[in-house]
Amino acid sequence: MGHGFGAVRELRLDAYADRFAEAGYAVLVFDYRHFGSSSGQPRELLDLSRQHEDWRSALAYARSLDWIDRSQVVAWGSSLGGGHVLHTAANDHSLAAVVAQVPHVSGPVATRSLGLRQASALALAGLRDEANQLLGRPPYYRQSIGDADTSAVMIEPGWLDLLHRLAGDEVDEARLRSQNRVAARVLLHMPFYSPGRTAHRITAPTLVQAGEHDQLTPPSASRKVAERIPNAEFKIYSCGHFDPYLPPHFDGIVSDQLMFLRTHVPAAR
Repeated sequence: MGHGFGAVRELRLDAYADRFAEAGYAVLVFDYRHFGSSSGQPRELLDLSRQHEDWRSALAYARSLDWIDRSQVVAWGSSLGGGHVLHTAANDHSLAAVVAQVPHVSGPVATRSLGLRQASALALAGLRDEANQLLGRPPYYRQSIGDADTSAVMIEPGWLDLLHRLAGDEVDEARLRSQNRVAARVLLHMPFYSPGRTAHRITAPTLVQAGEHDQLTPPSASRKVAERIPNAEFKIYSCGHFDPYLPPHFDGIVSDQLMFLRTHVPAAR
C-alpha cells in the first residue's frame, strides 16, 4: 500500500491496513523514499521515477517473504499512488489484483483542473527549484496542501483540520506542518505524467474508485481509464478527493475494496 502526493503512511493508510488484516490479508504499508519514516535526502523530494522504483522494491520484498503466496500479491494505491499502481500493473503482469482509489491518471487533466493562474504559479515554482538544484542550493518547497490564499499545490479549505483528522494522534502539529511540503521541481513533471495511457496493458483485475466531486483527480478521466482496462470495475461515490479516508465515506469505500478482494484474492486464514 502506498499513499498519494507528498503523503505518508500515518495519514490513515493504517485504517485501511487494519481492515484488510482483520479480513485475513497480510499488509505491507510503506513510505516513499525522502518521506516519512523512509530515508533519503533532501527531505520531501518527490521524484516520480524513484517512486516507481519504490513500488517495485516493495513488491519484490513482499514476494520474498516465505509465508506469502507470490501469486496472490495485490497493489493498492491512492491519489498519486493510485496512478503509480496503474503504471506498475501495466508492466508487472504477475499481480493478482489492483486497487486504485481516486487515482491520478492524466497529467493534462489534472493540470487543467488547477486553472491557469495556479498552474502557472506552480510551474514558476518548479523552475525556481530546478535552478536551485543546478546551483547546488537547497530545494525550493511548496506546501502540499493548503487554503486558496496559500501557495499550496492542492487547495483544500480547512486543510490543517483535515490533516489532524487523517493523522489522528499519530503525528503532532509541528510535524504535520513541517512535512506538508514537496520540492517544487516535481511540478514541472506532473503535467506529463499520465499512467492511464498504458492502462490497456493491465491484465490483473482492477478496481478504480472515483469521487463525484473530486476536483484534483476528476472522475471522468478515471472512468475512461477504467474502460480501457480489460478486467476492471469502476465505482463512483458522492464525495471529494480526501473524503474516502474518513467517515462517513470510509466504511463504504473500504467495504467495496474488501468485496473486490474476496472475489479475486481470497484471504488465507
